[in-house]
Amino acid sequence: MDQNVVLSVSDLNVYYKNRKKKLFEKSGKKQALFDVSFDMKEGEVLGIAGESGCGKSTLARTIVGINKDYTGTIYQKYGEPQMVFQDPYSSLNPAKTIGWLMEEPLKVDKNRKWTREERLERVKEIMDRVELPPEFINRYPSQLSGGQRQRVCIGMALMKSPKLLIADEPVSALDVTIQAQIMELLEQLHKNLGISIIFISHDLRVVYHMCDRVMIMKEGRMVEMEETDKLYRYPKEEYTKELLTAAGIRK
Repeated sequence: MDQNVVLSVSDLNVYYKNRKKKLFEKSGKKQALFDVSFDMKEGEVLGIAGESGCGKSTLARTIVGINKDYTGTIYQKYGEPQMVFQDPYSSLNPAKTIGWLMEEPLKVDKNRKWTREERLERVKEIMDRVELPPEFINRYPSQLSGGQRQRVCIGMALMKSPKLLIADEPVSALDVTIQAQIMELLEQLHKNLGISIIFISHDLRVVYHMCDRVMIMKEGRMVEMEETDKLYRYPKEEYTKELLTAAGIRK
């Protein structure tokens, strides 16, 4: 295994249970991903793009350990990564303060016992890192804007200093000006912390701005994967060409 590889996925097939439509109907399995294989280098920003339902989020959830029913292998150099989800509001418990929410990953940390003082110090440090004012520590999610809530979610993901962050459509629920701010924050974290990022999006313009390489997915399969500039200029697969044309990037 190359020492620069932070994540290696080999022959990944993922399944989920079909919901029963009738009372006595047997629940079966349906396959969601088919033979997905790729390596990710340390410090890389890897884009995963494709239409809704293509398997992007399924892949992400399998890598972080949410989806357990799969075959194939997932090698992670530093253990399971942290994930930032699409909708920051539904990701946050509305009954808890921002400080409580950000402390939570440290309370359940299996690798280290954090004191109350250490947890508070870490919360303040990360709030500063994601550009949230210290007084937000006692506020509730409903008192924050969408962009501020997403900064909280990113901050929660950073609490245990992960080496790999998976951002699943992290800007799609935000308006355009806030999207740019969150993308800039992710770029700063990548640069300043040396963190590797999987950036999932259906928006190929956003992917182009963020990513070193891009994987295109369709119907649970990897269609092609290449350096961003090369893939956008010289796509090999017809499906990739169609996506770029639909996005107004290719004529």
